[in-house]
Amino acid sequence: MQSPCLEDASVLCSSGCCPSPLLNFAEPHKKTAKTRSTASTCRQNFAATATSSIFPNTKFTNPESLPSLEESYSDFTKVYPQYSETHQVDQIRADEYYHLSLAHHTCLDYIGIGLFSYSQLQKHDSRKQILSSSPPLSNSPPQTSHFPFFSVSYKTGNLKTQLLHGGQESELEAAMKKKIMSFLNISETDYSMVFTANRTSAFKLVAESYPFRSSPKLLTVYDYESEAVQTMINCSGRKGAKVMSAEFSWPRLRIHSEKLKKMVIRKRKKKKKRGLFVFPLHSRVTGARYPYLWMNIAQENDWHILIDACGLGPKDMDCFGLSLIRPDFLVSSFYKIFGENPSGFGCLFVKKSTVPLLNDSNSAGMVSLVPAKKLFWFLDEYSGTDTELEQASRVELEVNELDTSNSFSGPIPTSKMHSGKSDTGETSESQTGVTTSHSDSQTTGTAAEQKEPETSEIAKSEKHPKVLQQETTTTNMNKTMEVECQGLDQVDSLGLTQISNRGRCLINWLVNALMKLKHPNTEEIPVIRIYGPKVKFDRGPALAFNVFDWKGEKVEASLVQKLADRSNISLSYGFLHHISFSDRYEHEKGTVLETRTNEVKATSTNKRQEKGNLGITVVTVALGFLANFEDTYRLWAFIAQFTDADFVEKAKWRYTALNQKTVEV
Repeated sequence: MQSPCLEDASVLCSSGCCPSPLLNFAEPHKKTAKTRSTASTCRQNFAATATSSIFPNTKFTNPESLPSLEESYSDFTKVYPQYSETHQVDQIRADEYYHLSLAHHTCLDYIGIGLFSYSQLQKHDSRKQILSSSPPLSNSPPQTSHFPFFSVSYKTGNLKTQLLHGGQESELEAAMKKKIMSFLNISETDYSMVFTANRTSAFKLVAESYPFRSSPKLLTVYDYESEAVQTMINCSGRKGAKVMSAEFSWPRLRIHSEKLKKMVIRKRKKKKKRGLFVFPLHSRVTGARYPYLWMNIAQENDWHILIDACGLGPKDMDCFGLSLIRPDFLVSSFYKIFGENPSGFGCLFVKKSTVPLLNDSNSAGMVSLVPAKKLFWFLDEYSGTDTELEQASRVELEVNELDTSNSFSGPIPTSKMHSGKSDTGETSESQTGVTTSHSDSQTTGTAAEQKEPETSEIAKSEKHPKVLQQETTTTNMNKTMEVECQGLDQVDSLGLTQISNRGRCLINWLVNALMKLKHPNTEEIPVIRIYGPKVKFDRGPALAFNVFDWKGEKVEASLVQKLADRSNISLSYGFLHHISFSDRYEHEKGTVLETRTNEVKATSTNKRQEKGNLGITVVTVALGFLANFEDTYRLWAFIAQFTDADFVEKAKWRYTALNQKTVEV
């Protein structure tokens, strides 16, 4: 349970291995002020150096004026010499994810962590393994799964009962649970876990089981529209909860501290809990990181805490410090293979001391992990009784007759698995992310969240949970399975420092480069506008922006996404909301905010809901740990095409004329 970075929580090393928000929990001592001053100076120097050294005093007004990839990379490594120290990532990408290079695919449309590598998929094709492998003996040592790819099958049940008493669990599920909890540094002694279909399902399960009758408030902190959050809001609202949302100040989209403080802090001390405080640590759309201090304040004021860790970097949990914060709920999600298959599952962790407080509620959303192919091959050397063998055979026959329309499977290898929608960070929830058609799936028009693990249709021949249970009860194999998740193992081998440094260098170079693009023959109208943090040491590897033509008119985010797809660049789009304008920026409010009309319909005249329908549809970019400089350069070169007025006009004309979701030119 003890985080490996807690000893250094009060010191921000120059490599940035410890996120600055954790400094809020450092014990006060004589060196604190000096430490913070040094850390602040380090961050400021980083931003200043980057801004002044990347294309200094240069503006690019046409695509041909851009320096070459090689020249840009040379300049990049001079400004960010620490990037060269992350060459191990490039080697892993070349060896284990070579499909990205072969397809010239730049995958920038979802945030998350992949379980397996593409190479692992090729080496351990489940069909080949089932045909060629011989069954393990009952007295054999712990086995490593040679069929790590799985399907997901829905199951309906009582979340509270499942958390308290568990259920029939296959070896695959037990092994995967152990692997994930170890990866996230979550103790099985303190937390119980269930697999869910995706992030949205996890949020829904919490909302349906949370005791809003005695703890009536729900407070969320999201600058973007999320399918998962909206599902929780709708569900809790039906149970009588009072829903509140944090606001974010324009233009940097920082948390509006005064307003949030009024909602969090209890005026009069009472014994019962106030409600559920849902905190995402940072925005998976704008890349804004939020002070962890808010969770401490909420706990001191008797809130239950739900931490949304789905947008965290691959090793950020190493420095999170669960022993300090100890949330009541934590939601994370994993997809299968980066750039290939975003299907996967969600994980809901509940603190064991919190479980008894939940209400009994039968609901859908929990899932079982099912091996991708039938594993009845062990029956050839089965040592059980004839009766047991007959039972197992009957179960297999029953499975073949099941209607599996409510089950899902994956991964299914395809040349391209990205979608073209926007879910501000969430793809279509059938995938892994933003409504883009990925992750927490936010769809076109709703906030783009960034792909969230999903599930796809399971073949009728695949195993039902009943079969897994039968296997467990009839094989007498009391061994422990180890699942080889090369994606997680690779992240562990790289470590937090290397991954953080790489992402920091790439995202800040990209921000700088994009801001250098200007339209020609104008008063230097910028091609893009960034929402949220710009060049910043501790910003996240996500970016929200819009493209504008030479007249200063916004190019629709969906059109930018579709045009990028033609260049084999996967982007997403989402919807920023809960934006607060101070008196200083009040005049911008009417020109910046828009009313969300497509894909989301207002169902009431509630003022809070009407306010939530005001926001900004934005293009979103997410840099995974495997992103390299060429990925960011390709995106920059693509956006630079919008400096050509003809490029924009032709794209708009064709999109309008064809009146279809796919732009074909």
